[in-house]
Amino acid sequence: MSEENRPTMLTYIEETPAQLAANIENRQALVGGLVDAYVDGGYHNIWIVACGSSSNASQCAKPFMMKYLDADVQVVPPNTFIAYKDRLAEDDFVFVVSQSGCSTNSIEALDKLRAMGRKAVGLTGNLGSDFKDHADVLVDYGVGEEYVGYVTKGVTTLAEFLMLFAIEAGAKRGVVSAEAHDAVIAEMEKCPERHVAFQKQVHEFYDRNKAALTSMTVAYSCGFAQGYGIACEGALKIGETIQIPSFAYEAEEFNHGPNLQLTPNYTLFFIDDLGKTSDRLVQLARASHSVSDRVFVVTNSPEVDDAHALRLPEDIEEPLLMPLYVLPLFQILAYRATTDLHKWEKHPMFDNFRKICESKTASISKIMPFE
Repeated sequence: MSEENRPTMLTYIEETPAQLAANIENRQALVGGLVDAYVDGGYHNIWIVACGSSSNASQCAKPFMMKYLDADVQVVPPNTFIAYKDRLAEDDFVFVVSQSGCSTNSIEALDKLRAMGRKAVGLTGNLGSDFKDHADVLVDYGVGEEYVGYVTKGVTTLAEFLMLFAIEAGAKRGVVSAEAHDAVIAEMEKCPERHVAFQKQVHEFYDRNKAALTSMTVAYSCGFAQGYGIACEGALKIGETIQIPSFAYEAEEFNHGPNLQLTPNYTLFFIDDLGKTSDRLVQLARASHSVSDRVFVVTNSPEVDDAHALRLPEDIEEPLLMPLYVLPLFQILAYRATTDLHKWEKHPMFDNFRKICESKTASISKIMPFE
């Protein structure tokens, strides 16, 4: 494939709305098997074993899942699950996530479940990957094709899959009314259009703030609830592409130590959850803005001026769906800044790291050849 025809992060960002729409339309086929396994098996609380962007997508969906399943949801890194945190109750439902299906620690987590006498359930974007040899149940979560390692479409579609699973399972369990189910699905159907609109806003935001966004030295991303999940993916995307120190914090935790580092050179992103902690988040953003002008907030609060805000739709009924259309903020920012800075290549010494400690199986070169 020629360089000009090679897909990029932006290719998959722009494909995401169509994939979101298709998954909502096909939700029964997409999540039905997992819903049946969860409900018919008499399970209650959920463990999601995932790392990287899969973990972040799970954090994005976690508040929604807890609300509509009326259950606890834990997001556990694979090696933590393998070595330390594995005390499962009989009615705990566990599944392991890897978009590529080639993550070595996720494969080990599937093997751990089998060794515990539990069914090894794997969620992946690639049914033909190494996951198929280690999972008893293999579920395609509906990402479609994504051949770039800095995943974007996979993050958003995984969050969507987990939300669809939760609302359908909640309805089947009887903890979600038919009216509430239909209202959520109706709003989910608006998310692809909202994603497109937010993409446009982010490009305009980047163009207005290009000097600041291409001269970041340290970046913080903060939020509560679903905003925290978005912040986690934001910190990862900025760090792995632009290659600067980049951190995510639950917003109040940021106020208990990390804030002491602030100088006018720091860049901060705050994601308003539009819920019980909204006022506190805006207050923390305003306090940060008193130190640095590089403070940007996803919010509709009038306390944040338009120069520092990315605005949300006015007709939001369920804010927990926000990740499905707010994630492009960090995805587009990461892509455009890294491209403008010519920073796609890693430091030459990084080859040594991969020789010593690889995180993927050899199959990754076929599944994501453009990493």
